[in-house]
Amino acid sequence: MSLSTSPRRALSRLFSALLLTAASLSVLAADPAEHPVVKRKVSLPPSAELHYAIEAKQSGLQVQGEALVKWNNSGAKYVVTTETRAMMLGKILEATSEGDIDDYGLAPTRFVDKRFRREASTTTFNRETKAINFTQSTENYPLRGGEQDRASIIWQLIAVARGNADKFTPGSEWLFFVAGPRDAEQWSFKVVGREKIKTRQGEINAVHVLRAPPPDDKGQKLDIWLAPSSDWYPARLRFTDPDGDFIEQTLDSVNKKPA
Repeated sequence: MSLSTSPRRALSRLFSALLLTAASLSVLAADPAEHPVVKRKVSLPPSAELHYAIEAKQSGLQVQGEALVKWNNSGAKYVVTTETRAMMLGKILEATSEGDIDDYGLAPTRFVDKRFRREASTTTFNRETKAINFTQSTENYPLRGGEQDRASIIWQLIAVARGNADKFTPGSEWLFFVAGPRDAEQWSFKVVGREKIKTRQGEINAVHVLRAPPPDDKGQKLDIWLAPSSDWYPARLRFTDPDGDFIEQTLDSVNKKPA
């Protein structure tokens, strides 16, 4: 089945946004190299496989698909992999983050991002040289402790929420320094509050967390609903563009695994 130019362009936008990789996400710090070191209490969730249904509207095109997230926590090391498939096209995205677990929580050593019909990119967290490097750019950033990549950040956020549940309250703000395929920037997450959402597992009482660009920025917004009753796993994620286009991932099932 062939796709016209417009649907192809829309699908391309979808692929780029699924793992928080939209170029429109804004930089919050004037000089990312000066990012602060923040050490918090963390509690990593148990290993699990999570299956999500995907619905999206991009440039008028309705897209459906599925994603499988495999999270492994051995106590000393972690690996998280994401595989996303879309109808008509099959596998469109693979991403892997792996590394150690230290006093900051997740300490990535390598982040690999493979898009549909593109070469894989690798982001390296070199603990010996204390630098973050990229295969797709010459940028580099100092490695001070607590830095994340775009696959590990959700799980670091979960670990922080689990470890600071009494402080993870409406209005609280949580800052992280996050590396993508080409550069890195500071991200801010704000806790909105508790909300009930519907999933195929039934109604879930979730904690709504928002990552929004500054008011004068036209970047993409990210909403995350974490489920405290299910080890704080993400029950839903929604990416919204200024023009109203969106991508939504809703949890279908959780299968806990031995580490």
